Amino acid sequence: MSKMAVNRIATVGPRFLPFAEAASEDLPLSRLLRLSMFQVSVGMAMVLLVGTLNRVMIVELEVPASIVGIMISLPLLFAPFRALIGFKSDTHKSALGWRRVPYIWKGTLLQWGGFAIMPFALIVLSGQESAAGAPEWIGILSAAVSFLLVGAGVHTVQTVGLALATDLAPREDQPNVVGLMYVMLLVGMIVSALLFGMWLEDFYHAKLIKVIQGAAVATMVFNVIALWKMEARDRVRARQRLDGDPEPSFREAWGLFTRGPNARRLLWVIGLGTLGFGLSDVLLEPFGGQVLDMSVAATTKLTAAVAGGTLVGFAWASRVLSRGYDPMAMAGWGAVVGLPAFAIITFSATLQSEPVFVFGTMMAGFGAGLFSHGTLTATMRSAPKAQVGLALGAWGAVQATSAGAGIALGGVFRDAVLHSPIGDLFGAATPYFFVYAIELALLVATIVVGYRLMLSRAFGIENAPD
Repeated sequence: MSKMAVNRIATVGPRFLPFAEAASEDLPLSRLLRLSMFQVSVGMAMVLLVGTLNRVMIVELEVPASIVGIMISLPLLFAPFRALIGFKSDTHKSALGWRRVPYIWKGTLLQWGGFAIMPFALIVLSGQESAAGAPEWIGILSAAVSFLLVGAGVHTVQTVGLALATDLAPREDQPNVVGLMYVMLLVGMIVSALLFGMWLEDFYHAKLIKVIQGAAVATMVFNVIALWKMEARDRVRARQRLDGDPEPSFREAWGLFTRGPNARRLLWVIGLGTLGFGLSDVLLEPFGGQVLDMSVAATTKLTAAVAGGTLVGFAWASRVLSRGYDPMAMAGWGAVVGLPAFAIITFSATLQSEPVFVFGTMMAGFGAGLFSHGTLTATMRSAPKAQVGLALGAWGAVQATSAGAGIALGGVFRDAVLHSPIGDLFGAATPYFFVYAIELALLVATIVVGYRLMLSRAFGIENAPD
């Protein structure tokens, strides 16, 4: 049934389907849509970990918020290892000549295993009903293991899946392929958020087990569909496995990658820009509630506003980049759009205007979409063919680590200003103003570093000092 749905979507005229230009003779749209299913499973996992279970653990299961925060942050421990995962998939030798498939399959098993044990671990952690009297350390340990497994699986699947998409897509189609992959990620997040919310509305423990283990089964199904007959078997690579030719170590490969044209500066741009857009991720809804007196229902819709702006940003970037536009310039324009976006969000407090706030939020999502698409496309195009996995892993490591740091630091900065002597200087909006000012400074730094990178490339300065 899933295959029939993919084929039916693929028959829709290209002008009615976003990113259909990504298809080519070697990579038809039906195959591309099938490959993108791994992003749906990743989006589902992200919503379940950061959104649905965040609320369920605190409200329904009555787990202390400090423990919930630690559990949700555990998957980020694997973010710095994405470069190593990508490198391993670049150099992997198997009897079938596969490089990417074995690692996507391993990541799928990790993700599936984490979801399989997670509901039972959370029930034991809560100490409710049949779990009453169970040792607390068993719940904490088993829940931590389940979150770590899912985190390791998500980072592995997404890193190697994007590398496989890069292997298959012609260079001129890569911007559209990137756009399609992230649209499918957003689709997975939006659809799964709606379904999880509906299924868990009438909450009880058996329902929690059904939903999370259903996510485990869905992960397996989506990723198997994505992998099926996607990577061709390579006899030459299989013979290399038998020959036992020595491969460079990760340190050697990383040194070669960072000696490439401005690679370190590109990573700085990714880190600064992601941090600049990410500091306010967990503060938009509290800002709307405390400063603008928005209802819970109204602030919940802000997630859709950000996602909508990001989706438009991806679509626009894909369209422009496919015509040969410089991806670093696109990333720079994303940071430029972020400056008035956060200024508008700040100004909405002065006007006490909810529409102005929502517009600024959508604008910030649009800028983040341009920036993410630009930096990822730049990374794909600058990576040597033999180091695609390493390069995309480095992008993912810096991006995910910076996003996680942004979420954590945004809350820390807000609380620090709130409890300082100037915490009410401008009323309830004071701590938020401080965080938005830091974001503006980080985006300016991103523009400066990115502009120097474009100048270096324009004048052929291959190894400009970072």
